Parts: sequence; structure tokens; C-alpha cells
Amino acid sequence: MVLTAYFIPYCIFECPVNLALKKLRPSRCIPGLALLWGITLALTGIVQTYPQLLGLRVALGAVEAGLFPGISYYLTFWYPRHLLQLRLGYFVASGAIGCAFSGLLASVISRASGVGGLLGWSWIFIAEGAISTLGAVLAFFAMADLDFPSTASFLDDEEKDFLRQLKAQEQSTVGDKGETFSSKYIYAALSDWQVWLHTLIFLSCITPYIAITLFLPIIIKTFGYSSLISELLSVPPYVFATIVVIAMASASDRYKLRSPFIFGGLLVALVGFIINITDAPSGVKYFGTFLCVSGSYGALPGVVVWLGNNLSGQYKRAVGMALHIGLGNFGGVVAGNIYRSQDSPRFILGHGITIMFLVIGMVCTPLVAALYARINARRQSIMDGAGEKSTSLAELRYMGDKAPDFKYTL
Repeated sequence: MVLTAYFIPYCIFECPVNLALKKLRPSRCIPGLALLWGITLALTGIVQTYPQLLGLRVALGAVEAGLFPGISYYLTFWYPRHLLQLRLGYFVASGAIGCAFSGLLASVISRASGVGGLLGWSWIFIAEGAISTLGAVLAFFAMADLDFPSTASFLDDEEKDFLRQLKAQEQSTVGDKGETFSSKYIYAALSDWQVWLHTLIFLSCITPYIAITLFLPIIIKTFGYSSLISELLSVPPYVFATIVVIAMASASDRYKLRSPFIFGGLLVALVGFIINITDAPSGVKYFGTFLCVSGSYGALPGVVVWLGNNLSGQYKRAVGMALHIGLGNFGGVVAGNIYRSQDSPRFILGHGITIMFLVIGMVCTPLVAALYARINARRQSIMDGAGEKSTSLAELRYMGDKAPDFKYTL
């Protein structure tokens, strides 16, 4: 129930926060959310009752809602669409490194149990909340001049013009310049088929991603290791996943392709979960955890960036990406409730449902790529003059990613 209470507001508040990010200064909005998150996390360490814990988990989900989609959307302000996945990959990789050592850090902090009349778990929340709060305060200063390329004082006019031209070249005649908010952008995102199919793909990736993040030490412990050794053995899969995330993101940007790398990541994760649902020896299952972590983490940046690449217009992109991530994160509600202690050591229910989601993603990914390829071919035919009337520049900009000269990234 505590995990569910966190994910529901997390999913609900993502869209409003992404819209606010465009209207407000990202340099204040993103660190502000991180600051509230750190404070809320620290307060969790001093709760005395279950209702207090539940309330803080709801608050934690609400303030964290804007961080991942907000940062993903914020990066689109600065980078052309085929230089974007590597940058988001750095962000996801930092999360993998954090997961690698969070268990060890928690083990050390828990030794403070009894200090100040608080148990070890309380000090874990307080310490990690304090670290996050400090990082948020530093981010206020680090991001002070990093709102938009057009307002960055550290860029001269020539550099700003270079960035504008770089993005304009990738978007053809379709751009984001001069947009003002209108409800039509919300409707455009809600009525776009690609948002909903991409949400299925995100759901198929985020469910194993959250499941393995939450339960990896518990899964490894069923191999016959102590809690401390299980925490230590959870480090190598995350380190390997960090390398995979950067390598996949770099290759995806280089070749300007998303779907093959997403499909490959889901396939690798699928093999890992299949290994762990069997009666294989513990050494083989441990190898499978490398595949579970690296596959789900490696696919995630591509899943997020792929939709962002193919939505034109800042407001439509803000709404579309928030819906995509927000609705997809209901997978966290599923992942947090399917690994039950009574299912140990094979966790047939948890692994089985995770495998189901991965298969859904492996069906939807090539389907979306095929639809994009078909639309691109039809648009190329239009641009080659196949009996269609010419369209004005103003009309093309209004059409956004539906314009005949907008090519979808595959």
C-alpha cells in the first residue's frame, strides 16, 4: 500500500508539472522540486504512525512527479533530437550508479540505530534526504543561467544562432518558435495515436525497470547469500548496466535509430527474467540478473527519447511526454506488488508478469517503427510532388509533426 500511495500521485502530477516547466524557469522549477523531494524524504525518517508514513509517501510521489519527465523534456530545449539520447542516458546511468551503492550506503548508515532514539531505517531516510537537499541547493546555483539557449548569457549571439540552426535543420520547416499555450496542444497530444502506443512501450520497459530496482537484493538473497553479501552482489549488475546504457545511447544517436536498440534492450531483459523464473543454478541466475538490469536500464532512455523525437511543438511535446511517462509509471504500482515473499525463491508471479510486459513491448516496438516507416514513405511521395498541392510555411508550422516534411525517427 505504501508503494502504491507513492506511484499514484507520481503519475497524476507529471503532466501539470511539465506544462509549468515551459511557463516557469526550469532553473528554479527543477531544483525546487528536488529540494522539496529531499525535505520530504528526510521527514520520512521521523514518522511515528502509519498514516503519517502514507501521507509523506503521497507527498513524495507528488513532488518527484516532475523530475524525470521534466528533465527529459528540459533536455529537448537544448539538444537536437538525434543528440538527445546520450544526454538522457547520462541521467539514467547516474541512477544506476546510485542504485549500485545505495544498498551499501544504507547498510553503513543503519549502524547508527539507537542514536537520538531513532532506529537505523530512520537514519537512512534522514541522511539520504539531507544529501538530496544539499544537491538541490547546489543545483539552484549550477542551473542559474541554464533555462533556455536563447536566454543563456554564457552563449554569444553566434553560438545561439548555431543552436537554433542545428535544431531547425532536424525539424525541417516544423519548429517550436513563437508558440503560445493553447488547449489545442493538449487535445493534439491526447488524440495522437503515437502517444498511446508509446505509452504501452514505456509501460513494458518501466515495469521490469522498477521491479528489478526494488527487488534485486531480495532476488539475489534467494540464491543462498546473506543480506550483506546480497547487497554487495547487487553492485556489479548496476555497474555493467551503466556501461550498457551509455553504449546503447551513443550508438542510437550515432545511427539516428531508436527502435532496434529498444527492442534489443527488451530482448536482453526478457532472457534475464526467463533465466530467473527457472530452476537454473544460482550462478546462472546471478548472470541473468545482469541481463535483467542492463536490458531494462539500457532500453529506458530510448523509450523516452523516441516519443520526444517524434512530437513537434514544445507544448504538445510537454503534454505528450508527461502522459507517456505518467501513465506508463502505473507499471510501478504493478511492480511494487507482484514480488511476494511467499513466491520465493522463483517468484513465478513477479517474473511471469514482468515477462508479459516485456513481450508486449517487443510486439509494440516494431509495430510503431513500421507505422512510422510507412508514414515517412507516404510523406516523401507527397514532397516529391505526387499530385498534392503546395503547402505554405505557416500551414506546415501549424501542422507540427503531421506536416508532410516532418520525418519520424525510427
